[in-house]
Amino acid sequence: MTAFATADLSDERGGEVRALLPGFMDYGAKKRFCGPVATLKVHEDNSLVRAALEQRGEGRVLVVDGGGSMRCALLGDNLARLARDNGWQGVVISGCIRDSAAIAGIELGVKALGTHPSRSHKRGEGERDVPVSFAGVTIAPGMHLYADEDGMLISERPLL
Repeated sequence: MTAFATADLSDERGGEVRALLPGFMDYGAKKRFCGPVATLKVHEDNSLVRAALEQRGEGRVLVVDGGGSMRCALLGDNLARLARDNGWQGVVISGCIRDSAAIAGIELGVKALGTHPSRSHKRGEGERDVPVSFAGVTIAPGMHLYADEDGMLISERPLL
């Protein structure tokens, strides 16, 4: 992956990028990641998260609109390993993860709002490959996400 810093991208490409509002924390071993976006919209159900991460990631970033729910986790260490093994660059969750100590050792970018020890429901509900809106931006499948310790940027096209 080409080296980048979100602060530099923001300065250089201001009109081409939008910054997600702060509030997300880093959990994975990979703090800097980027790639084309795949999206999910779910509510306290990670069935579609598993289904997406079971597929080849091909360098993409899975962006999950979990509605900001703080009542359960949408990603744990098993799914994080699956994502890494299948070639995903990262997972961004507007919601919670669990197994944060184990995820810290997995070479995957993981950003979420917090942690929760309880797993989600498994109802198979949600939407895939739809625009999602949270943290002050709308993110559509195929957009490009850039993340590091300073935050996240989204752009319509690749910047690197």
